[in-house]
Amino acid sequence: MYKYIFFDLDGTLTDPGEGITKSVEYALGKYGITVDDRSSLYSFIGPPLFESFMKYYGFSKEKAFEAVSYYREYFAETGLFENRPYEGIYDVLGRIRESGRTMVIATSKPEVYTERILERFGLSQYFDFVAGATLDSSRVNKSDVIAHAMKISGAADPSEILMIGDRSHDVTGACDNGIDCAGVLYGYGDREELEAAGARYILDRPEDILMVV
Repeated sequence: MYKYIFFDLDGTLTDPGEGITKSVEYALGKYGITVDDRSSLYSFIGPPLFESFMKYYGFSKEKAFEAVSYYREYFAETGLFENRPYEGIYDVLGRIRESGRTMVIATSKPEVYTERILERFGLSQYFDFVAGATLDSSRVNKSDVIAHAMKISGAADPSEILMIGDRSHDVTGACDNGIDCAGVLYGYGDREELEAAGARYILDRPEDILMVV
Protein backbone atom coordinates (compact mmCIF):
# COMPACT_ATOMS: atom_id res chain seq x y z
CA MET A 1 0.00 0.00 0.00
CA TYR A 2 1.31 3.42 -0.97
CA LYS A 3 1.23 6.11 1.70
CA TYR A 4 1.34 9.07 -0.70
CA ILE A 5 -0.82 9.34 -3.81
CA PHE A 6 0.24 12.00 -6.34
CA PHE A 7 -2.31 13.00 -8.99
CA ASP A 8 -1.84 14.81 -12.25
CA LEU A 9 -4.70 17.23 -12.99
CA ASP A 10 -5.37 17.61 -16.72
CA GLY A 11 -6.49 14.36 -18.30
CA THR A 12 -6.46 12.56 -14.96
CA LEU A 13 -8.92 14.35 -12.67
CA THR A 14 -10.55 16.67 -15.18
CA ASP A 15 -11.04 16.84 -18.93
CA PRO A 16 -9.66 20.27 -19.90
CA GLY A 17 -9.89 19.72 -23.66
CA GLU A 18 -12.19 22.61 -24.51
CA GLY A 19 -10.45 25.26 -22.41
CA ILE A 20 -6.89 24.37 -23.32
CA THR A 21 -7.50 24.05 -27.05
CA LYS A 22 -9.44 27.32 -27.17
CA SER A 23 -6.60 29.03 -25.31
CA VAL A 24 -4.01 27.63 -27.72
CA GLU A 25 -6.18 28.64 -30.66
CA TYR A 26 -6.40 32.17 -29.23
CA ALA A 27 -2.61 32.36 -28.87
CA LEU A 28 -1.96 31.04 -32.37
CA GLY A 29 -4.38 33.62 -33.74
CA LYS A 30 -2.01 36.34 -32.54
CA TYR A 31 0.43 35.06 -35.17
CA GLY A 32 -2.15 34.70 -37.93
CA ILE A 33 -2.29 30.94 -37.54
CA THR A 34 -5.75 29.41 -37.90
CA VAL A 35 -6.87 26.02 -36.64
CA ASP A 36 -9.49 24.09 -38.60
CA ASP A 37 -9.99 21.36 -36.01
CA ARG A 38 -9.31 22.11 -32.35
CA SER A 39 -8.91 18.41 -31.61
CA SER A 40 -5.59 18.67 -33.46
CA LEU A 41 -4.41 20.69 -30.44
CA TYR A 42 -4.98 17.89 -27.92
CA SER A 43 -1.23 17.27 -27.97
CA PHE A 44 -0.89 20.49 -25.95
CA ILE A 45 -2.70 18.88 -23.01
CA GLY A 46 -0.20 17.75 -20.41
CA PRO A 47 3.31 18.80 -21.45
CA PRO A 48 4.69 22.26 -20.67
CA LEU A 49 3.08 24.70 -23.08
CA PHE A 50 6.22 26.45 -24.30
CA GLU A 51 7.68 23.09 -25.30
CA SER A 52 4.57 22.28 -27.33
CA PHE A 53 4.62 25.61 -29.20
CA MET A 54 8.24 24.89 -30.12
CA LYS A 55 7.60 21.24 -31.04
CA TYR A 56 4.41 21.59 -33.05
CA TYR A 57 4.75 25.07 -34.56
CA GLY A 58 8.50 25.55 -34.74
CA PHE A 59 8.49 28.61 -32.47
CA SER A 60 11.77 29.83 -31.05
CA LYS A 61 12.07 29.68 -27.28
CA GLU A 62 11.42 33.42 -27.01
CA LYS A 63 8.39 33.26 -29.31
CA ALA A 64 7.08 30.22 -27.43
CA PHE A 65 7.16 32.04 -24.10
CA GLU A 66 5.38 34.98 -25.74
CA ALA A 67 2.75 32.57 -27.05
CA VAL A 68 2.26 31.22 -23.53
CA SER A 69 1.54 34.75 -22.32
CA TYR A 70 -1.14 35.11 -25.02
CA TYR A 71 -2.52 31.69 -24.06
CA ARG A 72 -2.90 32.89 -20.48
CA GLU A 73 -4.89 35.96 -21.57
CA TYR A 74 -7.74 33.65 -22.54
CA PHE A 75 -7.12 30.82 -20.11
CA ALA A 76 -6.95 32.92 -16.94
CA GLU A 77 -10.38 34.43 -17.51
CA THR A 78 -12.33 31.78 -19.39
CA GLY A 79 -10.40 28.68 -20.41
CA LEU A 80 -9.63 27.28 -16.98
CA PHE A 81 -13.34 26.78 -16.28
CA GLU A 82 -14.09 25.22 -19.70
CA ASN A 83 -13.35 21.97 -17.98
CA ARG A 84 -15.14 19.04 -16.32
CA PRO A 85 -14.24 16.36 -13.77
CA TYR A 86 -14.27 12.82 -15.12
CA GLU A 87 -17.26 10.68 -14.20
CA GLY A 88 -16.56 8.70 -11.06
CA ILE A 89 -13.53 10.70 -9.97
CA TYR A 90 -15.19 12.17 -6.86
CA ASP A 91 -15.98 8.71 -5.53
CA VAL A 92 -12.43 7.52 -6.20
CA LEU A 93 -10.89 10.50 -4.43
CA GLY A 94 -13.28 10.20 -1.52
CA ARG A 95 -12.45 6.55 -0.96
CA ILE A 96 -8.70 7.18 -1.08
CA ARG A 97 -9.15 10.09 1.30
CA GLU A 98 -11.06 7.88 3.73
CA SER A 99 -8.18 5.37 3.69
CA GLY A 100 -5.93 7.94 5.34
CA ARG A 101 -3.36 8.35 2.60
CA THR A 102 -1.70 11.71 1.93
CA MET A 103 -3.02 13.07 -1.37
CA VAL A 104 -1.06 15.52 -3.49
CA ILE A 105 -1.63 17.30 -6.79
CA ALA A 106 1.46 17.21 -9.03
CA THR A 107 0.77 19.11 -12.26
CA SER A 108 2.64 21.09 -14.88
CA LYS A 109 -0.17 23.64 -14.75
CA PRO A 110 0.73 26.78 -12.75
CA GLU A 111 -0.33 26.48 -9.13
CA VAL A 112 -2.39 29.68 -9.24
CA TYR A 113 -4.66 28.18 -11.94
CA THR A 114 -4.63 24.71 -10.40
CA GLU A 115 -5.96 25.98 -7.08
CA ARG A 116 -8.77 27.90 -8.79
CA ILE A 117 -9.81 24.83 -10.78
CA LEU A 118 -9.75 22.57 -7.73
CA GLU A 119 -11.86 25.04 -5.78
CA ARG A 120 -14.33 25.63 -8.63
CA PHE A 121 -15.05 21.93 -9.10
CA GLY A 122 -15.06 20.92 -5.45
CA LEU A 123 -11.82 18.94 -5.67
CA SER A 124 -9.66 20.87 -3.22
CA GLN A 125 -11.23 19.11 -0.23
CA TYR A 126 -9.50 15.85 -1.16
CA PHE A 127 -5.92 17.11 -1.29
CA ASP A 128 -3.37 17.86 1.41
CA PHE A 129 -0.85 19.60 -0.86
CA VAL A 130 -0.76 21.20 -4.30
CA ALA A 131 2.46 21.16 -6.32
CA GLY A 132 2.37 22.84 -9.70
CA ALA A 133 4.42 24.91 -12.08
CA THR A 134 5.42 28.51 -11.50
CA LEU A 135 4.26 31.29 -13.79
CA ASP A 136 7.87 32.25 -14.55
CA SER A 137 8.57 28.66 -15.68
CA SER A 138 11.35 28.22 -13.13
CA ARG A 139 9.52 25.01 -12.20
CA VAL A 140 7.60 23.45 -15.08
CA ASN A 141 9.27 20.14 -15.94
CA LYS A 142 7.26 17.25 -14.46
CA SER A 143 10.32 15.76 -12.78
CA ASP A 144 10.87 19.04 -10.93
CA VAL A 145 7.18 19.31 -10.04
CA ILE A 146 7.19 15.81 -8.56
CA ALA A 147 10.38 16.52 -6.63
CA HIS A 148 8.68 19.64 -5.24
CA ALA A 149 5.61 17.58 -4.35
CA MET A 150 7.82 15.16 -2.42
CA LYS A 151 9.45 18.01 -0.54
CA ILE A 152 6.31 19.83 0.55
CA SER A 153 4.46 16.64 1.50
CA GLY A 154 7.38 15.12 3.40
CA ALA A 155 7.37 12.03 1.18
CA ALA A 156 11.00 11.03 1.52
CA ASP A 157 10.78 7.37 0.52
CA PRO A 158 9.97 6.93 -3.19
CA SER A 159 8.72 3.38 -2.57
CA GLU A 160 5.81 4.85 -0.58
CA ILE A 161 4.59 7.06 -3.43
CA LEU A 162 2.40 6.38 -6.45
CA MET A 163 2.04 8.94 -9.25
CA ILE A 164 -1.12 8.81 -11.36
CA GLY A 165 -1.22 10.53 -14.75
CA ASP A 166 -2.29 10.20 -18.37
CA ARG A 167 0.75 11.22 -20.42
CA SER A 168 4.30 9.99 -20.89
CA HIS A 169 5.80 12.98 -19.10
CA ASP A 170 3.90 11.98 -15.96
CA VAL A 171 5.53 8.57 -16.14
CA THR A 172 9.04 9.80 -16.92
CA GLY A 173 8.77 12.44 -14.20
CA ALA A 174 7.88 9.73 -11.72
CA CYS A 175 10.64 7.43 -12.93
CA ASP A 176 13.19 10.26 -12.65
CA ASN A 177 12.29 10.44 -8.96
CA GLY A 178 12.26 6.67 -8.42
CA ILE A 179 8.47 6.56 -8.09
CA ASP A 180 5.97 4.03 -9.46
CA CYS A 181 3.44 5.45 -11.91
CA ALA A 182 -0.04 4.37 -12.94
CA GLY A 183 -0.98 5.56 -16.41
CA VAL A 184 -4.68 6.13 -17.14
CA LEU A 185 -6.21 5.56 -20.56
CA TYR A 186 -9.33 7.71 -20.15
CA GLY A 187 -7.22 10.89 -20.53
CA TYR A 188 -5.11 12.01 -23.47
CA GLY A 189 -2.33 9.42 -23.61
CA ASP A 190 -2.55 5.94 -25.12
CA ARG A 191 -1.31 2.55 -23.99
CA GLU A 192 1.74 2.55 -26.26
CA GLU A 193 2.87 5.95 -24.97
CA LEU A 194 2.46 5.01 -21.33
CA GLU A 195 4.06 1.58 -21.62
CA ALA A 196 7.03 2.97 -23.55
CA ALA A 197 7.59 5.55 -20.81
CA GLY A 198 7.68 2.83 -18.15
CA ALA A 199 4.31 2.94 -16.39
CA ARG A 200 4.01 0.17 -13.80
CA TYR A 201 0.23 0.03 -14.12
CA ILE A 202 -2.11 0.84 -17.02
CA LEU A 203 -5.68 1.65 -15.99
CA ASP A 204 -8.76 1.99 -18.17
CA ARG A 205 -11.22 3.81 -15.89
CA PRO A 206 -11.08 6.13 -12.88
CA GLU A 207 -12.43 3.39 -10.61
CA ASP A 208 -9.50 1.16 -11.57
CA ILE A 209 -7.25 3.48 -9.57
CA LEU A 210 -8.65 1.89 -6.43
CA MET A 211 -7.12 -1.46 -7.42
CA VAL A 212 -3.55 -0.18 -7.30
CA VAL A 213 -3.43 2.43 -4.53
